[in-house]
Amino acid sequence: MPKTREVFGAGHTDLEQLHGLRWQWLEQAVGPAVVLPTEYPDGYHVPHHHHSRSQLLHALVGVVLVTTRHGRWMVPPDHAMWIPAGIEHSVEMLGDVSMRSVYVMPQAIPGLPEGMRVVGVTDLMHSLIVESEKLPQGGELEGRGGLIMSLLLHEIPQLPERPLGLPFPSDPKLAALCRRFVAAPSPHATIDQWADTVGMSRRSFTRAFQRQTGLSLSTWRQQACLFAALPRLADGEPITRVALDLGYDSVPAFITMFKRMLGSSPRGYMRGARDAGEGMRRAPARLEAPTPSALPQEQFGPQE
Repeated sequence: MPKTREVFGAGHTDLEQLHGLRWQWLEQAVGPAVVLPTEYPDGYHVPHHHHSRSQLLHALVGVVLVTTRHGRWMVPPDHAMWIPAGIEHSVEMLGDVSMRSVYVMPQAIPGLPEGMRVVGVTDLMHSLIVESEKLPQGGELEGRGGLIMSLLLHEIPQLPERPLGLPFPSDPKLAALCRRFVAAPSPHATIDQWADTVGMSRRSFTRAFQRQTGLSLSTWRQQACLFAALPRLADGEPITRVALDLGYDSVPAFITMFKRMLGSSPRGYMRGARDAGEGMRRAPARLEAPTPSALPQEQFGPQE
């Protein structure tokens, strides 16, 4: 089993080995939930995979992009991604990422989300995740540990959903339009332009897009622009440059969109994310897999 180590600069081979060990262990672990920490370097990509437990992927530091055949979801700091069991997905790190994942057995409690969604992480949920990762993992917990894990599970359905999903239409022509827009987002794309491009009437296009994505083109377009903006703002680019590059006529127009989508101005939002990041970086980074007493040590292979 890999030893604890500093890993923002760790090699990809170490992380790939960790994932192999972790997924193997997760398939045998007992208990309704398991909480595991991982630190990733900028640009690291976890290829398509799935697991038999649902995953609450919580980004403490950095921005994470989760991709499935149904679309993309952005997970900025102080947010989490709910990934139901069995969903094929890949994960890309935009900046150094400090991640905590809660792996939940299906039907662990009533009311767990059924679909992919990005949620805001409340102060209570953040504290529960941080505290629960200190507990023994992979077995049934009693006493204080059992109460913490039970409350964590019951908080998952209460987390507020955030508009950070970018579902793609199933129609190949509409999906191609969406991919081109993601590559070069602009707030000025219109329904008539998109409908003409695919040879549809405005009414038919509107109905098809709404039916296949669950969003209006206007809302989808705003979320795509937000996807493009967040990594650049996290890298410290000026708000003015980001807003104008995305095609907004003025910085106030961009800030209005940002506040409507995330509930905070870009400056206030990124300040909060940086404060959280500084707090995490003062703590040692880790790459580790659990050592559950309930499972034989040999399954992890030879010790380093």
